[in-house]
Amino acid sequence: MKKLLTGLLIGLLLLSVSACSSTSSGSEEKMSTLERAQKEGKIVVGFSGEVPYAYEDENGNLTGQSVEVARAVFNELGIEEMEGKLTKFSSLIPGLKSGNFDVITAGMYITPERCEQVDFGEPEYSIGEALAVQKGNPLNLQSYEDIAKKPDVKVAIMNGAIEIDYLKAAGVKESQMEFVQDIPSNIAALESGRVDAITMTGPTLEAALSTANAKNIERVTDFIQPTVNGESIRGYGAAAFKPEDDDLRIAYNEVLQKLKDSGQLLEIISEFGFTEADLPGDMTTEQLCEK
Repeated sequence: MKKLLTGLLIGLLLLSVSACSSTSSGSEEKMSTLERAQKEGKIVVGFSGEVPYAYEDENGNLTGQSVEVARAVFNELGIEEMEGKLTKFSSLIPGLKSGNFDVITAGMYITPERCEQVDFGEPEYSIGEALAVQKGNPLNLQSYEDIAKKPDVKVAIMNGAIEIDYLKAAGVKESQMEFVQDIPSNIAALESGRVDAITMTGPTLEAALSTANAKNIERVTDFIQPTVNGESIRGYGAAAFKPEDDDLRIAYNEVLQKLKDSGQLLEIISEFGFTEADLPGDMTTEQLCEK
């Protein structure tokens, strides 16, 4: 009888340990990205390597408009370590989906197509497009429409960039486009004469030209901003999250709004060439995803 009771007690004890272990494991499995990041004090963010959004300074430190905004937000959320990973722009969304990153940002415009793949935070900045050509603008290119009217003209664009859609909307054929992986490749393509023009956002082009010392290239100062469906285009950039990470996105938005209200957001982005005119104003992610 004593052996039977001992056996039953051991069995009950094993069941109890098993149940506790199962509960603990289940709890860990249910931990959200925000909870895990706050517990560990660390979050992994994917950045497109593009000045002035995200780049390494002369000391090898990661900085840039998007880097410093994200860093300020996550610090406020109690996440002290932001592990930033520079990658190609076209790898950002696939990397987020595959779990390589917890969040992605840097030059990531909010578009209806991207809204179907990721959940965006609220916009952090708003900027227009820019065009650079050979010195003297020999082909007299002042708009995307000018490129469309001249089928022999070639334009280089970073692979996966929003400018591809803008060019297509203006009638530029894909055969006129040369896709490159980064900004230095863009500059090199134009300086070598392989293409007749390059396009990217205004702050990016300004930063690229100032660091490249490209003497044979100039920005088109009277560039006409592209239009889509009759509306002048301005790009709105934001951080993007996995659809299942609602709590992380909401928490990020709440802190971002505090930065906007206090004027701290402008202080952060002004260090990288952005002005008050580049703030997003009242534009919302919901409006941009519906366009």
